[in-house]
Amino acid sequence: MSGKLSHFDESGQAHMVDVGAKVATRREAVAGAFVELNEAVLAALPQNPKGNPLEVARFAGIQAAKRTSELIPMCHPLALSFVDVQATVVAGGVEITATAATVAGTGVEMEAMTAAAVAALTVYDMTKALDKGIRIREVVLLSKTGGKSGEYRRADSRQ
Repeated sequence: MSGKLSHFDESGQAHMVDVGAKVATRREAVAGAFVELNEAVLAALPQNPKGNPLEVARFAGIQAAKRTSELIPMCHPLALSFVDVQATVVAGGVEITATAATVAGTGVEMEAMTAAAVAALTVYDMTKALDKGIRIREVVLLSKTGGKSGEYRRADSRQ
């Protein structure tokens, strides 16, 4: 850890980091989220009158990754070369895994995490009529490659 937050200048004001001098390399990040659903909601997923919640969540996550810089003030707009979102029914809920990749001078961690978070929120939106107590938890960076800081893999990662 560098001991310094890069989005703050010497006087403590937030600013966008200048990545213009950074070398463009392939960068990839994978993030995850978990939507905790009760058994009744899980059983009702295929019969949702709004459509398939998992497919809608996938598309929402992909769209969110592409719009991350519009949501997170200091994120750079990136030309993403790849985005994938998977929503899988598992014991106790839906596991979301989002992958984002680019060739750029800055990473795609925020794009992957935004995709996972918005996909999870979409599962909630699509199923909230059945249970208002749905919980979204564990929005985390699972891994990343590329860039100056190199590789990262979460110790308790499912990957």
